[in-house]
Amino acid sequence: METNKLELLANIASWYFEENLTQTEIARRTGYSPSMISRLLTEARKSGVVEIRIHHPIPRRVDLEQALANKLGLKQARVVACGKIEHSQMLRRLGNMAARLVEQKAHDNMTIGVSWGSAVYETVTALRIGSDQGINVLLMMGSLDTENPEISGPVVTQQLARALMGRYSILPAPLMVDSESTRQTLLNDSRVRRVLEQFRNIELALVGVGSNDPEHSALLNAGYLTIEQSKELARAGAVGDVCAIFFDKDGKLVDNPVTRCVVGISAADLARIPTVIGVSGGKFKILPIIGASRAGLINVLVTDDVTAQGILETLNGE
Repeated sequence: METNKLELLANIASWYFEENLTQTEIARRTGYSPSMISRLLTEARKSGVVEIRIHHPIPRRVDLEQALANKLGLKQARVVACGKIEHSQMLRRLGNMAARLVEQKAHDNMTIGVSWGSAVYETVTALRIGSDQGINVLLMMGSLDTENPEISGPVVTQQLARALMGRYSILPAPLMVDSESTRQTLLNDSRVRRVLEQFRNIELALVGVGSNDPEHSALLNAGYLTIEQSKELARAGAVGDVCAIFFDKDGKLVDNPVTRCVVGISAADLARIPTVIGVSGGKFKILPIIGASRAGLINVLVTDDVTAQGILETLNGE
């Protein structure tokens, strides 16, 4: 669709949905008929210029939350009642819950860190426009070269900053490089170093918890890991990652040639952040969530009830 047409659709949608003008008032402003305005509003929705989100009340499993927080040593846990629904629907519910937590915890002049992934994307898109001032959003890992907004760190960072009416900075480097020497060269670059130094100011972080299972590894699917590298990480005990920081089920960090080529926040800096909200769900995330919690890489968890029960059963069976 041509840029001029998209701009027209966006203007008409903005007047209707944001400024609450009637279709008749918009017709007078534009010179179109009211029936044409109605058709253009329909076209705006079909073309994706307008997205409508309905924020249903989020049912929680409070009975699981405290047990989960105690077992994993978390500051807080939110368990969303999902049952056996589609994975995409479950992620949307988790995103809504996590978005409410972010809104509660955000404040003026706060520095917020963010990673990427489907659950983080759903959280960011569920945020309501904030009123806090001076918020700075930082992408805590190198950028992913992808057109898929769900796994594009820069896109998620920009959307989060826009929702919170803040500014943002992106780490100007790839997520993974070919060698340790290349990584060190990048870390010495003044532009990269300037962003890395800001990581120590982060008060709130929003992250996904990745799986190293080949079927469900976002890093593998995005082409940042090869099958052989994923297997190499598995042989070293890796069950998952947060910000491409890999760990085993006991929370021990994995150190191997793959992990030494990652450009992003360090495990020590991530563990120092007062509030790190991990948003993750699905049975294949049970061990990654346990490992991430034990590694101290998340201290607040938003997950679904099936995953929560699986975590508790796993821990009780140890």
